[in-house]
Amino acid sequence: MASSSGNDDDLTIPRAAINKMIKETLPNVRVANDARELVVNCCTEFIHLISSEANDICNKSDKKTISPEHVINALESLGFASYITEVKDVLQECKTVALKRRKASSRLENLGIPEEELLRQQQELFAKAEMLGPPNRGLVEARSDQGTRFHFGNHVDLAKTGW
Repeated sequence: MASSSGNDDDLTIPRAAINKMIKETLPNVRVANDARELVVNCCTEFIHLISSEANDICNKSDKKTISPEHVINALESLGFASYITEVKDVLQECKTVALKRRKASSRLENLGIPEEELLRQQQELFAKAEMLGPPNRGLVEARSDQGTRFHFGNHVDLAKTGW
């Protein structure tokens, strides 16, 4: 496959990825190196073909970004309609994984505590910190039936702090 830059290596799938797919798909079959190279070239050409057709479909619909629907329509127009069901399944799986990742990255949602409750707790902690006075007064241990707590300064009335 010729590329516009003249460097074919820029437009190929990593061989390690292809080798892994071949090994997973055909675990008990030996595949010659030239056959592996042919698979890499075929995959690259297939991706180029589909993406070019999807780009044409995208341009005809006056869009600037190729969407999954453009790719699906490209598969259909190029005679690969038998792949569409599986492509849609994979697309849905990708969307599900992406949604789970977004939810997992939200630390507030991971806590399982409503935002209002977190805000209330934060305000309570700020109020206790104000009663303790400025920092750098030395760490003092306070014991209660709730456990051992530490605070700064030895002049604080623990009853006022909720202890």
